[in-house]
Amino acid sequence: MEQALATEQTTDTIFNAKELLRHWQGHRGLTRRVIEAFPEDKLFTYSIGGMRPFGEMAIEMLDQAGPGMVGIVTRQWPKAEDMSHISGKNTPATREELLRMWDETTEKINELWALIPPGRFSEVDLAFGQWEAPVYGTLFYFIDNEIHHRGQGYVYLRSLGIEPPPFWDRA
Repeated sequence: MEQALATEQTTDTIFNAKELLRHWQGHRGLTRRVIEAFPEDKLFTYSIGGMRPFGEMAIEMLDQAGPGMVGIVTRQWPKAEDMSHISGKNTPATREELLRMWDETTEKINELWALIPPGRFSEVDLAFGQWEAPVYGTLFYFIDNEIHHRGQGYVYLRSLGIEPPPFWDRA
């Protein structure tokens, strides 16, 4: 028990905010390469076992990342039902459009990241009117969700006979 308390009271950090952003953007770069690997005619149509097509999963990732960063910075969160992957509004129809939106969101993340006030990562927020957690937990969720869906994309690509990009290459 004493060891557990000592661990909780430590002030060591694993990484800082800049490194967390670099980590997330590394994942986003890899996910972008997975989107690029999909044949145009399969990105929004192909699925296995009742899962959504990968293009729809990518729209969900966009919905979390861009509006999520706005929520983190402004403390004003859109409602989940207004997200494109739920409402069906403002969704891309082509790989080119999806990649353009992906790149725009990547830049938006970089711009907004610099506006996150000190101490904000440990504040608790109700993200998208549904998920109450410290901001760092919400960010970890965005990253974990992207990794999860990217894994589904890898399965789809392999089932189509396409070698996906190396999962470890997040440069």
